[in-house]
Amino acid sequence: MDLQDLGVCRNGRPVLERIGLRIGAGEFVGLLGPNGAGKTTLLRAALGLLPAEGRSSLAVMGNAERARAAAFMPQGREIAWPMPVESLVALGRIAHPGAARAADRAAVQRAITALHLEDLRHRPATELSGGEQARALIARALAQESPLLVADEPIAGLDPAAQIWVMRLFARLAGQGGGVLASLHDLGLAARFCTRLVMLHQGRIAADGPPETVLTAANLARVFGITAHLARGPQGLLFQPLDIIP
Repeated sequence: MDLQDLGVCRNGRPVLERIGLRIGAGEFVGLLGPNGAGKTTLLRAALGLLPAEGRSSLAVMGNAERARAAAFMPQGREIAWPMPVESLVALGRIAHPGAARAADRAAVQRAITALHLEDLRHRPATELSGGEQARALIARALAQESPLLVADEPIAGLDPAAQIWVMRLFARLAGQGGGVLASLHDLGLAARFCTRLVMLHQGRIAADGPPETVLTAANLARVFGITAHLARGPQGLLFQPLDIIP
């Protein structure tokens, strides 16, 4: 994904300004920023889902080509139909109409296994808890098997174990050569699992780079208004918010 001078206005007010961003294979990029910074707008504009100025390599594609290039997990998690979880996950295969049925079944099975949904595969998706529904929707995106996964707050509402599962899964996808761009509010998990962080502030990129260079005291004070402790432990980089700056 390649964004050049991407901008979005609403009611004459700029929401995003001159965003330049490239996500390559093997990267797990965490998109950070306070509420209202423009994270969801950036993801949707990058995918061509809302009008924007500038250029996005995905937005210029046709729908079918874009679906094969990038899978999208939106922030909203409404499931309207009481279809079995397995059928919900299989919807991700719509992006590959010419694939063999065996390939479709294998992709669905891999996604179900990755999100620990084996015991839920025959349950109506509408009867799942909110966290279980989130895992099912992530599995649907994985079944799409696109080289780029774009996820808007994918771990919101998940219990701590499920959050770690999902972040490990995304890191593994990147390690296998895929690309992942996910908006995240948990800076601790972002610091630990992401290979790169992009911090938004008032519609612009305030910082972009490895977690150690983005989660600095100056950036955290300017963008989030907090102090925090950052250290490296046995599990990797550890981040702990400490206080609000008066």
